[in-house]
Amino acid sequence: MDRSELADFLRHCRARLIPADVGLSPGARRRTPGLRREEVAQLAGMSTDHYTRMEQARGSHPSRQMLAAVARALRLTGDERDHLFHLAGEEPPHDRPATEHVRPGLLLVLDRLTDAPARVVSDRGDVLAQNAMARALHGDASGPPETEHNVVWRYFTDPAARELFPAEDRDHAARTAVADLRATLARRPDDARLAALVRRLRARSEEFSALWDAHHVAVRRSDVKRFLHPVVGPLELECEVLLSPEHDQRLVVYTARPGTESHERLELLRVIGLQNLTPG
Repeated sequence: MDRSELADFLRHCRARLIPADVGLSPGARRRTPGLRREEVAQLAGMSTDHYTRMEQARGSHPSRQMLAAVARALRLTGDERDHLFHLAGEEPPHDRPATEHVRPGLLLVLDRLTDAPARVVSDRGDVLAQNAMARALHGDASGPPETEHNVVWRYFTDPAARELFPAEDRDHAARTAVADLRATLARRPDDARLAALVRRLRARSEEFSALWDAHHVAVRRSDVKRFLHPVVGPLELECEVLLSPEHDQRLVVYTARPGTESHERLELLRVIGLQNLTPG
């Protein structure tokens, strides 16, 4: 808990409000801008002394209920509320559902990437958008059924999805996928779609169920991935993972080091595009 920063944040948020903002009458002329401490305390349903101590960086650790009440009283935005919780040493509430709407900024970047495979993936593993290079590398993730859009579902239920990776890399890929899914569920325990995905995977895949029971947790980050493409051959690619502000969507970009065989093969993949070619 950062008491001094918490106190400073509360004072600034209180100073920017006027009584009309929170449904109070202006009353007598005020010598300083903003709400009075007793007004914030009244709106939050707490004692003036308790709130005053928070603003003076000498209060006890506030409860989560108290933090939520103060956030409502000060009319904080979602980001500001999360900041308030962080300053108090608490994890913000998980009340923001994941969205399938790809943010325009991510789509803009995706459209500019014409020479590297790239796709937007939700933290559940749903492929939300991909460029032509990504379709050439991974296959087309569009179209029904819904589970076909999910990279974790495909990896554990479709043998063809595993054939894209060298045999010695597959266990690591499986562990990473499950650990990331567990981290996502911890952030959003009320996500019904995510919980249903986990249930289906546990029922369908013994391997997934065993890895899930191991309770490994890790957020997917940048890595080096190897692929066995059926047309251009083996690829060793740098995998960069760029998170959206809410961390519920990721822009995943694959690049190859210039001068390497993988770079030449990636260029060949760009030329081939989505042509339905087979070796030989």
